[in-house]
Amino acid sequence: MIVVMKAGAAKKDRDEVLKRIKELGYKPHVIHGAIRDVIGAIGDERGKLVLQSLESMHGVESVVPILQPYKLASSEIQKETSQVKISDQVVVGGPQVIVMAGPCSVESEEQILESARQVKASGAHVLRGGAFKPRTSPYSFQGLEEEGLKLLAKARTETGLPVVTEVINPETVELVASYADILQIGARNAQNFALLKKVGQCGRPVLLKRGMAMTIQEFLMSAEYIMSEGNHGVILCERGIRTFETATRNTLDLSAIPVLKSKTHLPVVIDPSHGTGNYHYVAPMCYAAVAAGADGLIVEVHPDPEHATSDGAQSLKPKKFDAMMAKLRLFAEAADRTL
Repeated sequence: MIVVMKAGAAKKDRDEVLKRIKELGYKPHVIHGAIRDVIGAIGDERGKLVLQSLESMHGVESVVPILQPYKLASSEIQKETSQVKISDQVVVGGPQVIVMAGPCSVESEEQILESARQVKASGAHVLRGGAFKPRTSPYSFQGLEEEGLKLLAKARTETGLPVVTEVINPETVELVASYADILQIGARNAQNFALLKKVGQCGRPVLLKRGMAMTIQEFLMSAEYIMSEGNHGVILCERGIRTFETATRNTLDLSAIPVLKSKTHLPVVIDPSHGTGNYHYVAPMCYAAVAAGADGLIVEVHPDPEHATSDGAQSLKPKKFDAMMAKLRLFAEAADRTL
């Protein structure tokens, strides 16, 4: 159920509603709107008639049931897109299309610093780079771990770019959060519920990637796990799903953008690099994603992809990324966005 407060309702009225929700055995979640606050009451749905009595409380406009199983992520609780603040200059879900760019893996100080300088010069807003790398093969490069995190932090200090990097288990959430501005949950961990709960408790924005064979509803339920722990700074990322097609690494589901926009208030980012697995297809998918309404992009860029430790085939060289960004500005403008 959601409790819609009246426009301009006093804080003491809202606090009384929160107190009563807790007394009834539910967990309240406040979403602050521009005009009014909305309170989600999460718990056993069998008691919804009891919650309906909250309509009689001072400052309450209405009590409305949420029909979807994902309560906090649903567009029923909030119509406008949530804005997730990463820094004073970077907000995902606002009028600006946010571009996150950098190499798949942090390989060396020289490589990550050069990458950071180049993507910033081209107009990227966030630096991406993997320090912990879950791989299909146990014999593949697994990342530099904390040393990689330190190099990402150094790149942030030099360039001013916030950092997004992956966390792969609950035990390292606090460590990664001490270095990163955004915690990424990869496709392989999209239903690692212990990890989702842990990042839900850490307070950092979370970039949640769609699992390889996830339905939209399952994707949103994973977001719900994070939000139910109190962290509403969730960014959804479509990165391609597994189908019978072999011409691309995955099948990038661009239709997920309007579908998610209709079902949730969470911002949506597209990963065309993992979605296609081929650098030739990355720019067209970026243009299409922005035209379809994506709030951001996460793109792999490497100064020497031929010698990359991972995903070189899908990484853009800096010059190609620069050319793509110049053209992307035109698509953003056509979609009434900025870049």
